[in-house]
Amino acid sequence: MIRDLVIVGEFVKKLFFVAAAALLIAAPAFAHHSFAMYDQTVTKTLSGKLTRYVPGANHAQILFTVVDNDGNPVMKNGKPMQFGVETGSAIAMARNNVTVKTMLEGTYLTVRYFPLRDGRDFGALAGMLVTCGKTMPKGGCTPETGQRLIGDSFNAQ
Repeated sequence: MIRDLVIVGEFVKKLFFVAAAALLIAAPAFAHHSFAMYDQTVTKTLSGKLTRYVPGANHAQILFTVVDNDGNPVMKNGKPMQFGVETGSAIAMARNNVTVKTMLEGTYLTVRYFPLRDGRDFGALAGMLVTCGKTMPKGGCTPETGQRLIGDSFNAQ
């Protein structure tokens, strides 16, 4: 009888370690951050000239130099201001025709975003992405002068 209890105990111990190992291995697949770092009570809009589209499994990023409505770089501390927005996953973005092949460096764009709470030059896409090609349209890149790729209902989370 004691021998049977020892065997059951060893089995339970092994089962526990196998389950713990499985959880540790699977944890990175479920790792994801909160959107609490973004102020989702405020939306802002910026135009820019794309420097890079970075696809990602959980979120992609759109990186750009901020420009005014004439396409001139906006300066910050004597340098062109760099900005970025986090978007949905690369797959969700591709469903809206936003890919590395369609988001070419030098493309003018306008985004609506939730700013970071700490004020850094980064945000989360808040329902609008318009592209306007390699030349800034007169009056700026707007839904009327460009191609709207992402609509108001899009959620980057």
